[in-house]
Amino acid sequence: MRRRNFIKTAFLGTTAVAAGFPFAKTEAASKMKITKIRYYAAPGYNKPLFNQARGIVEIETDGGIIGIGEGGSKDMIEQCAQMMIGEDPFRIEHIWQNVYRGMFYPPGREKLHALGALEMALWDIKGKALNVPVYELLGGATRDYVECYATGFRASKAKTEEERARDCIEAGLRAYRIGPTGGNGDQPFDFYENVKKTIEFCKRIDEAVGGGGKWAIDLHTRFDMTDGLKICTALESLEPYFVEDIIRSENPSVYKTVRSMTKVPIAVGEQFGDRWDCNEFIENRWIDYTRFTLPNTGGISEFKKLASMCETHYVGMIPHFTGPLATATLVHVLGSSSPARALMELGGGEPERPPYFNEDFINFKNGKLYLNDAPGLGVKFDPKKATFIMEVKEKTKFPHPILKSPDGSIHNW
Repeated sequence: MRRRNFIKTAFLGTTAVAAGFPFAKTEAASKMKITKIRYYAAPGYNKPLFNQARGIVEIETDGGIIGIGEGGSKDMIEQCAQMMIGEDPFRIEHIWQNVYRGMFYPPGREKLHALGALEMALWDIKGKALNVPVYELLGGATRDYVECYATGFRASKAKTEEERARDCIEAGLRAYRIGPTGGNGDQPFDFYENVKKTIEFCKRIDEAVGGGGKWAIDLHTRFDMTDGLKICTALESLEPYFVEDIIRSENPSVYKTVRSMTKVPIAVGEQFGDRWDCNEFIENRWIDYTRFTLPNTGGISEFKKLASMCETHYVGMIPHFTGPLATATLVHVLGSSSPARALMELGGGEPERPPYFNEDFINFKNGKLYLNDAPGLGVKFDPKKATFIMEVKEKTKFPHPILKSPDGSIHNW
């Protein structure tokens, strides 16, 4: 009964907004509080990676609504979750700022990944409470679907990479992404040899798909400046959709040199987090495409801010794939944003559909991802099919001082 009354209140509030009344009509909805946060391990996914984790997060409210998120390691989720207990889940930006700034030191990429998973669940709560999909809360649809590119193509029965690439394009995906030759197992990596082999490999793939930017390559930061640029120079005439991670990016300004020495479209960013981690790449136009993804950026709101930054500087967005729910969430975000171009990666050429989520949480047809009209993120989670790890019910016992300005906004302490 309490849940039904809450949803009724929220619905009346949205009706009031549509009629021109102030949002204060939903004041009752904003009185919800976060009571519990649970964390589950995703069965079958055992990579011990802090910033590619696929744990499932549940945020429970006293209004009876539960939001679902994905990502983060146990320790990072636990610390962030302890700062969220008792907060109003509708104040998404406020909570984000508090968790981001609240432990004094700026968060690293691993903590951002956890914060992104929790923030994802807050948007799910808000969409469910107001009975609208998240993309509507983000401004409404800006495109009919999001194009996809594949890294590998599981549906193909072909025995060669060239044939798999051709099958991928024929299935409706926009591009087929490959990697350089070599670099697997314990064999030493011969840079000179693999520069030549990689260039020849790209030529075969280009011929197989019929050119037209229907393929791309990730150099995996494997080469140094000289060899990476040698490959880029050879690929300019082939016109790939993009060349990714030409060299390492710990020193961002190096890409200023790379940009001046090649005409291939450059993609960088899967290892990055929030705006301050990568703004130079966009603002200086050193790259053509960002690979920023969810939950790595720290959440949906942060990704939207990055999307606006990319739109301002005419940079496209081609996010790296992460977990299945993060992939579905990216459709809501890119489907309501307007970067120069938008393209999503699918490992194996199709979205994952784990048994602990409803079958229709993601909408994939003919190589494209379509917006999900269900409330929130459109996901239903069955905790019985996942592995319970922990539950957080109390605020942190070690709160750091929080500095607020007279208007209530959070500042660094």
